[in-house]
Amino acid sequence: MNSNPKNTQKTVLVLGYGNPIRRDDGIGQIVATEVENWNIPNVKCLALHQLLPEVAETLSLVDLAIFVDASITGETVELLPLKPLETTELNWGHHLNPQSLLTLAKTLYHKTPEAWLISVPGVDFELGENLSETAKQGVTIALEKIKQLIT
Repeated sequence: MNSNPKNTQKTVLVLGYGNPIRRDDGIGQIVATEVENWNIPNVKCLALHQLLPEVAETLSLVDLAIFVDASITGETVELLPLKPLETTELNWGHHLNPQSLLTLAKTLYHKTPEAWLISVPGVDFELGENLSETAKQGVTIALEKIKQLIT
């Protein structure tokens, strides 16, 4: 019997999204890439420009999903629980937000994972590839939050 109260064998999907050539907007992709470098067998990472409907099937196959995105308005790194939307209408465009992607997975595949959004504050969204100091600090905190969620 496993004495650890959390199931370390749960399958995890980390979805980091944003535009890496708009400085702090690339936070999500940087976090996903870093988690990928941890080489944890039951953790899969996707670094995406935006959330796409095609990800719904992958999302439906995991136990835990962690979305990571930059925030223009936040001042601190936030960990927010996510649930599918209460709707049956699938009237979305080519990119989605985390809740609508969960709803799509639920509608098409009848399963959604436990899901969280890690919202990381950014202050510089101009063209460029380097993160601001605020974003760098946020990335470190986001990685710690992910470690807590997956262990």
